[in-house]
Amino acid sequence: MRVTGSGAAGAVVVRPANEASWDDLAAVFGDRGYPATCWCQRQVLGDRAWYATPPEERARLLHEQTSCDDPGAPATSGLVAWLDDEPAGWVAVGPRPSYRRLRGSPVPWKSRPAGAAQDKDDPEVWAIACFVVRSGFRGLGLTYDLARAAVGFARERGAAAVEGYPILDPSGAPITWGENSVGSVQAFRAAGLEEVARPTTRRRVMRLDLR
Repeated sequence: MRVTGSGAAGAVVVRPANEASWDDLAAVFGDRGYPATCWCQRQVLGDRAWYATPPEERARLLHEQTSCDDPGAPATSGLVAWLDDEPAGWVAVGPRPSYRRLRGSPVPWKSRPAGAAQDKDDPEVWAIACFVVRSGFRGLGLTYDLARAAVGFARERGAAAVEGYPILDPSGAPITWGENSVGSVQAFRAAGLEEVARPTTRRRVMRLDLR
């Protein structure tokens, strides 16, 4: 799968992470700040295991999960975006059960409409779990490109539905970049997802059924 687009920010290409080099993905995460210590592992490991795992091991796990540098790999755990040939963004997307933190959180399950009971172990429901945009490339709308590509990737891989769990402050207060790593309501809505639950005053559950 290859998604391309262009706009005021320049030419954007989004591809599965196994088609990216590890050097490109590492450049997106950088060498300072939260992405460079998390390596997109908190959602995968859950809080307790994440705190017990050093950053170097988290990076190794991400490398293993993405199969970077291996275009023939049968599976990968996310997508990488390039802006004018520079590695610029990442989105984690995969079967919802693979994200241990989501499974243990009330957020995906609380306040669902009547009749919308959720099987926590359903591998056909995918989650768009995390976004990282490289320092210097933020504010250019790349999360919109990544969200759209993530939906297409989930559909291509046979997902029955895809979900996101953004934060929206009802007071209109801005959401910090760290909190916004889960994606914005606006980016998910532009990718076709609709709100299906409000488990807290700030959290939204957004979903798109693909079948």
